[in-house]
Amino acid sequence: MRYRHFLKLLLAGAVALPLLAGPALANPTIVFDLENGKILQHQEAFKRWYPASLTKLMTAYVTFRAIAAGEVRLDSPIKVTKRSAGEPPSKMGFKPGSVMRLDNALKMMLVKSANDVAMAVGENIGGSQAAFAERMNTEARRLGMTGSHFVNPNGLFSPDQYTTARDLGLLVMAIRKEFPQYAAWFSIEGLAVGKKQISNYNLLIGRYPGADGMKTGFVCSSGYNMIGSATRNGRTLVAVVLGEQSTITRAETAARLLDQGFAAAEPSWVTVAALPAYGDTTSVNDLRDQLCKKKPAEEQSEAAVPVGDKDAPKSPYQEKLHHVPTLVAVGLGGATGPKPKAMLDPSGREYADVPLPSWRPDLPPPPGAEPTVIGSATAAQDGQPARALN
Repeated sequence: MRYRHFLKLLLAGAVALPLLAGPALANPTIVFDLENGKILQHQEAFKRWYPASLTKLMTAYVTFRAIAAGEVRLDSPIKVTKRSAGEPPSKMGFKPGSVMRLDNALKMMLVKSANDVAMAVGENIGGSQAAFAERMNTEARRLGMTGSHFVNPNGLFSPDQYTTARDLGLLVMAIRKEFPQYAAWFSIEGLAVGKKQISNYNLLIGRYPGADGMKTGFVCSSGYNMIGSATRNGRTLVAVVLGEQSTITRAETAARLLDQGFAAAEPSWVTVAALPAYGDTTSVNDLRDQLCKKKPAEEQSEAAVPVGDKDAPKSPYQEKLHHVPTLVAVGLGGATGPKPKAMLDPSGREYADVPLPSWRPDLPPPPGAEPTVIGSATAAQDGQPARALN
């Protein structure tokens, strides 16, 4: 028994020591077995990082929970609000008032990484961005994501929105285990919106053997983030990679980590949930000056940046697919289900998306016209629509 205990301690040390011996600002990574959560390797797993569009996995999870609770259905209408329509790319560009089915909205959010659609989903499911963010944080606490905080559903940069590689591992396990019926959405090769074809930003899909998910993300401050999963011989591994330098290097790093994982005889006994915290767990690394010093602030999308070095030899993850991609048709219309409960008043009528009128600054506001305080900001300052009835 003593020998077994000593062996377990050695295995735990073997997982942690390469990390601790590495450079102080090494990119956070973690690789684990989806079935049991056992870790194959990790590095800076508790370092706070800007999630970028990996945030949309939490948006999807909160939405799946809302569906399970009967708040909304897959065929429920998701209305594009004035606020969501104004979100920067990557986006679908639907006009305010446009309506899509929830399942189509989620597919566009996960494959196209559409920021406008993610905001619309959050506002419709939560009633407002702030209310949806609170639900995101509630789920994060329940899952044990101790190094994460969310303020928006799409991952556009905010200094107050951060996560860790380890926390993202917990989120992935929750999504894949609690909601296996949606697993195929994370491996869609592309979307068809009318005559337009949209490829998945996840370059492992269709290129890496067994790849079946999950999400990519980029803002200048985060670098290129990726969660890649693959299944071989009934075994599913997940690699979380944060802060890479390009779309190509993040795919290559994720593929290498997955290759090493599949080649390993057996993972450590340490699980994602039980991994002890280590290293810097409070500060957030910012790559803006390194990646985007000369780029305008609005370039926050993977669609707005070049893919790889044109002069370098082509990576397999820079090549076009060797087969005709399978496309899933999405678009507006077809939403015949009940409206999200958060969008209805107590009498069952839908709230209108009416901007809150502003009072002339040179005159005192009339009684009752003061903006309602939400957290540390007011509804007027946060750009939230007023709750006016149709």
